[in-house]
Amino acid sequence: MVGPDDGMGMEFDVTKLGFGTGARAPWATDPWASRGRLFAEPVSPTRSEFQRDRDRIIHTTAFRRLKHKTQVFVAHEGDHYRTRLTHTIEVAQIARALARALKLDEDLAEGVALVHDFGHTPFGHTGEEALDELLADAGGFDHNAQSLRIVTKLEQRYAEFDGLNLTWETLEGLVKHNGPLITEGGKPVSEPILHYNKGHDLWLSTHAGLEAQVAAIADDIAYNTHDIDDGLRSGLITLEMLEELPLIARLLSEVRTRYPGLAEPRLIHEVMRRQITEMVEDVIGVAQANIAAIKPQSADDVRHAGRTMAHFSEEFVDADRHIKAFLYRHLYRHPDVMRVRAHATEIVRDLFSAFMADPSTMGEKHEHAGIEDMPEIFRARKVRDYLAGMTDTYAIAAHRRLFDHTPELR
Repeated sequence: MVGPDDGMGMEFDVTKLGFGTGARAPWATDPWASRGRLFAEPVSPTRSEFQRDRDRIIHTTAFRRLKHKTQVFVAHEGDHYRTRLTHTIEVAQIARALARALKLDEDLAEGVALVHDFGHTPFGHTGEEALDELLADAGGFDHNAQSLRIVTKLEQRYAEFDGLNLTWETLEGLVKHNGPLITEGGKPVSEPILHYNKGHDLWLSTHAGLEAQVAAIADDIAYNTHDIDDGLRSGLITLEMLEELPLIARLLSEVRTRYPGLAEPRLIHEVMRRQITEMVEDVIGVAQANIAAIKPQSADDVRHAGRTMAHFSEEFVDADRHIKAFLYRHLYRHPDVMRVRAHATEIVRDLFSAFMADPSTMGEKHEHAGIEDMPEIFRARKVRDYLAGMTDTYAIAAHRRLFDHTPELR
C-alpha cells in the first residue's frame, strides 16, 4: 500500500488509481448504457450522455444565478468571499478528482456537483429556513427538491419539454447524493420528489451510484475548507482560534516548520490546500477499501450495497465533526453573521407575504397566470418557486420596490 505516511486517515493504493488511464472501472456508471431520459432524444455523435447533461446544467439560468447567491457572506460584504457559484465550482473540481482516482465517470460526478445547489434560495440557508417555516402548511421547503423542480420543470428553454431532460443517472444523483430517501417505514424527504418519482422512478430506496457519492463528500470537503478560509478573511476567525482543531493545528505546525516566517495569506493557503489533499486522499482510501470488500461488478451493485461507499474514515469523521462544530460556534452563529441573517429573514418573509397577498407584484410574467384564483396551498407553491429562484440582489431590489424600508445586510 502506498499512501500518506504521516498524519491521519486511510492509506490508499496509488496503483489502483485511475489517473491518466481513461478507463472506467466495472463499478462506474457507463454513459453508453444510461437508463435514458424521460423524453427520448437522438444520441449525440460527439458527446456522451453525461457530457450533454453537464453542458446543459452549465448553460442554465439557474447556474448563472448562483453567482449572486450567498454562501456564508452576502456578496457586497467583499469581492473575495465565496458565492454559491464559486462553491459549486470548487465542489465540481474535487468531485472530478475523486472520480478520476476511483475510475468513475468524471462527467457524471461533475454534473451532479454542478447541479446540487440549484434549489438554494437567496441568502443561502437563511432563506431556506425562512421559506420552510412559511410553507409549513404547503409541504415546507427543501432545496434538494427545489433543485429537482428546476431541472425537470422550471427551466423552460427547450422546444419539446420543460426542464433539461437530464438522464436518469444525473437525476438520481441529484436527489440521492446524500443517501436513500425512503427507508423501511420511512417517508421521502419531500413531496415534490415523491410526486416526480411517480412518473419517473429514481429508486428512492437505494443509494446512488459512486459518482453521486463522491459529489456529496466533495461538498463537505469544499465547505469545510473554504468556510474556514472565508472566516479568516473576514476576521471572525483567527489562526489562534484554529489551534483547537487537531487537524488544522497539525497542518499549521507543519507549514510553519517548513516555511518559517511565511506571510499569513500564503500560510493560510498552504494549510487549506493540505486540508483538501488529506481529506481527498482519505476518501480515496476508504472507497478503495469498501470496493475491495464489496467487490461491485456494476453501478447497480453499488446502489444495492446497503451503505455509502465513498466517505471519511473514522479519524476524519471526527475531524469533520470538530470543524463543523467550530464553524457553527465561531462563524455561522457569530453575532455579526446572525444580525445579517435576521435582516435577510425579514426580507424573505416580507416578500412572501406581499406575493401571497397580491400575486401581480411578482411581475409581468406572473400577472396573468391565474395565481390569485388558486387555493392558498397552490398559490404558496407558485410563490415558493418564484421567490426561491431570486438572487440576493434581486430579492433586495424587489423589497425596495415594494416596501418603504429595506434592512441593510451589513
